[in-house]
Amino acid sequence: MGAATASCAAREEDALERCARERILAVIRRSTVPEDPAHAENTLAWLLRLAPEADAALRIAALAHDIDRALPEGERVRRADFDDYDAFKAAHARNGARVLEGILRGCGAPEPLVREACRLVALHEFGGDARADLLRDADSLSFYDTNLPLYLAREGEAEALRRARWGWRRLSPRARALLATIRHGDPAADRILARVLAEGARDG
Repeated sequence: MGAATASCAAREEDALERCARERILAVIRRSTVPEDPAHAENTLAWLLRLAPEADAALRIAALAHDIDRALPEGERVRRADFDDYDAFKAAHARNGARVLEGILRGCGAPEPLVREACRLVALHEFGGDARADLLRDADSLSFYDTNLPLYLAREGEAEALRRARWGWRRLSPRARALLATIRHGDPAADRILARVLAEGARDG
């Protein structure tokens, strides 16, 4: 590939990513969950901290991974419809991948990018390979970094602790080490974080 062709391809990818970003954030900003817009951006920031070389599919997936939560009633997956929390999370991820597919096709994304970004979103809750595990870690760290104080205020201490413990189980050893660097300045959220870290150190 010549320099001019490579430059043109890079410009096309940049334009595609801008289109995807704008459309993803337009949906997420309508979420009734107040932390969702910040969580999308923060997950992308954690992804780039974990993997500065992350490609467009990973970057787009990081921004869009929770887009299901921002959908109107009747289109988003509801926790109340599931007895099992993991089943709810898996359905949420699949629905988000479906929504992202429509956005990427609307932006004219090439098929390999559509398939990979949507695959990553569909797997972001539980991982399954190195790339999906990376997105799972970025999402998990962002929950503690951005979501936890608001989640705690909305859901109460018992539920926030349950969710924080669930998130700990998803983290890779590398992400668990990074979790110890997060501080909020919110005493209640920091107590939950300290408790999860202490339990993790004790239980392995």
